[in-house]
Amino acid sequence: MQDASQDLLLRHDAQGITTLTLNRPAQFNALSEAMLEALQAQLDALAQDPQVRCVILAANGRAFCAGHDLREMRATPEQAYYQQLFDRCSRLMQSLRALPVPVIAKVQGLATAAGCQLVAACDLAVASEGARFAVSGINVGLFCSTPAVALTRNLPIKRAFEMLVTGKFIDADTAAQWGLINQAVRADELDAATEALAREICSKPAISIARGKAMVYRQQMMALPDAYAHAAEVMACNIMDAEAMEGIQAFLEKRPPNWAGRGD
Repeated sequence: MQDASQDLLLRHDAQGITTLTLNRPAQFNALSEAMLEALQAQLDALAQDPQVRCVILAANGRAFCAGHDLREMRATPEQAYYQQLFDRCSRLMQSLRALPVPVIAKVQGLATAAGCQLVAACDLAVASEGARFAVSGINVGLFCSTPAVALTRNLPIKRAFEMLVTGKFIDADTAAQWGLINQAVRADELDAATEALAREICSKPAISIARGKAMVYRQQMMALPDAYAHAAEVMACNIMDAEAMEGIQAFLEKRPPNWAGRGD
């Protein structure tokens, strides 16, 4: 029998795709301390699992994630406690980026405050047309500072700042236009669209994806000459990989590449 903390987060593995499902539907999947702990434990484990090729972050119920658990936060009105809580959340968001495989947010319903941050911290995101997004802390007098870190790395600064200072919701189509998500689909197409994206990723060489993901985020923080120097080094190493050699040879011979686990 699973204990209560395990029930907060469900895991399903199939053909290289791991789906983590937030499972506090009655609380709109708020990020309680227990939820943060469960998510962090799974991400730490996934980082060491060579069988995982892609992660889907999903949720049960009417909301994807309503952010931090405000009732839990209000019960301990101490700055040291809040600092520790936001540090833990920040570590979680960075763990998503540090995973050597892409993470796809599959979003239905509301994604607000740290829930919106969770979407922004994922590498990719697919949402149903009914999904809505906001960094709404300002509506209760709290500027969403930590969500702003992820949000301003996804959206143009004026779009992100508008969301941060107004707390207003944007719909899925707007989120796609602004760059917060990759696509908005009908609710009955959400599972299939997310699965198709994950399968496409799984059809590519794992080492190339891992090298590429790390390079993309690292070069973002560099000056342009340093970014190009780093990218060139990574690409030179990548081209020496057996998968890249096979892919190039297959292209020259006009045949599909023979990669292990292509999933074709």
